[in-house]
Amino acid sequence: MSERAIATIITDLEMTAPPTRLPPQPSGFSLALMRVEDCPLHFYRYLYATIGADFVWVERLGLSDEELARRIRREGIEISVLYAQGAPAGYFELDFAGHPRVDLVYFGLMPEWTGRRLGPWLLGTAVSEAFSRGAEVMTLNTCTMDHPAALPLYQRLGFQPVGRREHRLVLPQGYEPPGHLAAALRP
Repeated sequence: MSERAIATIITDLEMTAPPTRLPPQPSGFSLALMRVEDCPLHFYRYLYATIGADFVWVERLGLSDEELARRIRREGIEISVLYAQGAPAGYFELDFAGHPRVDLVYFGLMPEWTGRRLGPWLLGTAVSEAFSRGAEVMTLNTCTMDHPAALPLYQRLGFQPVGRREHRLVLPQGYEPPGHLAAALRP
């Protein structure tokens, strides 16, 4: 069977100082943000697969339990989960291992919570967490398969593009990309 891949452009961004104003917490929802200690692998897989389904988050789908545990439970990794109305609504994963450089490894919302003003607030919360703990630089990357509002949101909050690169994302065997990206599939 031939290898299947999708071409994408990755934009690397960084922020060297926290924004002077952060997005406000949206009203009308019962919200709780909790840091996950020793994240259960099945819970992480659920968050990652559900949030990333429309955006081809595949890098961690095929990892063994041992490899996934090494990545998400290593020193410096912190995962915070947003709950809305009592159910998981999103998460962010920060990597403090290179402190004072902090990387936003993953950030996203469950599909039913997009477009409800939770994204800007959750991103602002991640940024605030990093800088309140002494970050001098915060980094992240996004790609052309992410939500169309992702890059503009990052830039509105103060992240600046520092590089762009082409990437060929190899799809795991049996993975079918969302319909809107099927045309980008290359054998």
